[in-house]
Amino acid sequence: MRRGTESELTVITRAKELAQYILTVTDKSPKKFRFTLTSRLQNYSLSVIESLYKANHVFLGSSSQRDLQFEKRLTLQHEAMTQLRLLSYLSMVARECQCILPRQQAQISSKVMETQRLLYAWMKSDETRK
Repeated sequence: MRRGTESELTVITRAKELAQYILTVTDKSPKKFRFTLTSRLQNYSLSVIESLYKANHVFLGSSSQRDLQFEKRLTLQHEAMTQLRLLSYLSMVARECQCILPRQQAQISSKVMETQRLLYAWMKSDETRK
């Protein structure tokens, strides 16, 4: 579901905003969490973007390979969804450990839910096109 060279899928844009927010918030996290929660939050947020880019670049071309390509894209989309769920859980753990503030965790949760909603819509759109 490419939109051309100038625009980007909204789900990817939202995932980038989520990652940017997490990178900003975790920059101020206590030192004792830098190699545990902080790095995991950052890595998952970047992995979501990676999975979404990979899914978006799966070419859904000729009919002979179409089913295989749809499966490949769906697998990458599911991977991104799983990473978003893990990210949501880790943000809750980070809040409980006082690695991030409650309002920061609420903001992360909100951004994760928005990204999940958009990803789900993309998956549904692909399913109807199949």
